[in-house]
Amino acid sequence: HLSIVCLAYGWIRRYLIIGRNGWSFLARDLSRPICNPSLLFSPFLITTTITIANPTKTTMAEKADSADCTEVLEDDSKSILLALIGQLRMGMDLHRVTLPTFVLEPRSMLERITDFMVHPDLLMTVHKIEDPVQRFVDVVRYYLSGWHIKPKGVKKPYNPILGELFRCRYNYSDGTQAFYVSEQVSHHPPISAYYFASPENQTIIAGDLRPKSRFLGNSAATLMQGASHIIFTNRDNERYDIVMPNVYARGILFGTMTLELGDNSTVRCERSDLICELEFKTKGFFSGAYNSVFGKIKRESTGEVLYELSGRWTDVLYIKMHRASNKNVLFDVNTAQIHPKIVSPEAEQEPNESRRLWSKVTTAIRERDMEGATNEKTRIEDNQRNETRAREQEGVEWKPRYFDIVNDDFPFKLANISFTDPKAAKNQIENFIFSKHEEGFQSPTSSHGSSFR
Repeated sequence: HLSIVCLAYGWIRRYLIIGRNGWSFLARDLSRPICNPSLLFSPFLITTTITIANPTKTTMAEKADSADCTEVLEDDSKSILLALIGQLRMGMDLHRVTLPTFVLEPRSMLERITDFMVHPDLLMTVHKIEDPVQRFVDVVRYYLSGWHIKPKGVKKPYNPILGELFRCRYNYSDGTQAFYVSEQVSHHPPISAYYFASPENQTIIAGDLRPKSRFLGNSAATLMQGASHIIFTNRDNERYDIVMPNVYARGILFGTMTLELGDNSTVRCERSDLICELEFKTKGFFSGAYNSVFGKIKRESTGEVLYELSGRWTDVLYIKMHRASNKNVLFDVNTAQIHPKIVSPEAEQEPNESRRLWSKVTTAIRERDMEGATNEKTRIEDNQRNETRAREQEGVEWKPRYFDIVNDDFPFKLANISFTDPKAAKNQIENFIFSKHEEGFQSPTSSHGSSFR
């Protein structure tokens, strides 16, 4: 292994030059992995491929995309990453590797899921549309609208600890409301379950995210099992099933780190016999643009193409009828308004709510105190390990608070919600999500006195 590392280092030194912005590569990286297009969504995928300068001309929008998706590491950060990579083995599970805090986005993955709820104007009236094709197009529009919300550069949200939760609510201009809760229902393997409901708008968004990472030598792959569903309760629970693309972070070791979405994604409504097949394109060596996406909306049973989609998910997305020459704007990031969520102040949150739980880490990251952030992050992770050990010693089985475990699924616990009476359903959901949790079993071995739920 040492000889391979030495040979690789000599080869890299031969083909790299050092500039003001770090390392630049002089030839194409032939070890770039070929990813299975059937892979599902990942909130963050590390790859150690080397960023290559693109000699082709770029538009101003593409340059803006490039600047927003890239990041140059300081020398200290590069050294930490090099030391980290030196500990990895082929096929190693990356979820057991502790990443340095400078690659962290200062919020939990449980909160990051809410990025897909920031444009309610695109979804809250879809349940009223009678034409199933138009309903489907609007659902696709809503799904694509959530990708542009991201931090500058290449960042990974906090890995939620077991039992961590995030709760918020939304107040809309027409007087209606929505409620959201997500919970980490498993730590190994990591699974985040979530539930969003707006009873007055007859809309539910629910599912779970299951990241799965593997180190592959000069790259790493994160696969995501799980599913996301959009449901319209007034249409006999008409359901739209979503499979998300992969996320790539390139240039982790050398050059400029770059974040991209890649591979295939689908939106499907079995009842309407409609499917949207999307391909998120990564930028090529000599051609292509950052953040491109192309797709087709089809009749699934016959393969008949109804619409074609194109554009960039960080800028403008277009739609046109199949074989037509004229295209229309489907979604424009530049004019879209982000709707805020309402989160309780940290002082009023429970100890295991995301913002309160990670507050010291977040403060340290924002103050660029990486040592303080690392110490606080380590403390949280050590406490989680201590709680797991204590539960095992006491023979206590951990159970999620908001979600049931049914085989390999995690349905929302609140059953028999009366969506035919939106006011009653709203009260049911709000009371269930925001009720104060009663303290459960508490082990004397727990280092900080938190309860086992």
